Amino acid sequence: EVQLVESGGGSVQAGGSLKLSCQASGDIYNAYYIGWFRQAPGKDREGVAVLYVGFWRSRLDSYYADSVKGRFTISQDSDTRLIYLQMNSLQPEDTAMYYCAASGARAGIIWDDRNKYNYWGQGTQVTVSS
Repeated sequence: EVQLVESGGGSVQAGGSLKLSCQASGDIYNAYYIGWFRQAPGKDREGVAVLYVGFWRSRLDSYYADSVKGRFTISQDSDTRLIYLQMNSLQPEDTAMYYCAASGARAGIIWDDRNKYNYWGQGTQVTVSS
């Protein structure tokens, strides 16, 4: 079982920054996907940024939605099992509930297919005003 707890959400004005954190605990797989999805009211949950961590950290791939490339950065502290999402140049369209998610799926999945993720946090709200 894997537990994920998000923190760091809040309200900012357009152009501002926030850093989200996800604390992972439990039976982390040897190789896994872990990262961030978001869901705005009335919209589907979408992938934002995800890491694929290979066996014994032999591989570390990052994936980003086109809408956040160049503005958001995902990172991991493997010692503390914290996953971060640094969000810069935030825009009102970034307003959403942000969820941390994890998957033990093998490498090669469609990274933003939410059906491949079997562990989810409770979410943290990000609100960007214009």
